Amino acid sequence: MNEFGFDTVNIASMAIAVVTFIVCLVVWFYLNRASVRANEQISLLNELLEQQKKQTELLLRLGQGNNPDSDAKTLPTGESIMFKDFIAER
Repeated sequence: MNEFGFDTVNIASMAIAVVTFIVCLVVWFYLNRASVRANEQISLLNELLEQQKKQTELLLRLGQGNNPDSDAKTLPTGESIMFKDFIAER
């Protein structure tokens, strides 16, 4: 009878160890997957930042080439600005 008791305890402890191992593998899988996704998102954000820097440089170069004073329409001193000048008619 004692032999049965020890075998049951050994089987139960082995089952607990196997279940614990499987749970640890599942947790490791999801943590590793989340880490990889975070790294991919960081690399995509870095690429986006580089593209935005290039666009900003291009806009600055374009802005330096154009003088807004020379392109803007100047109103005669007697005319007032009306809303119809700003809103397009349909």
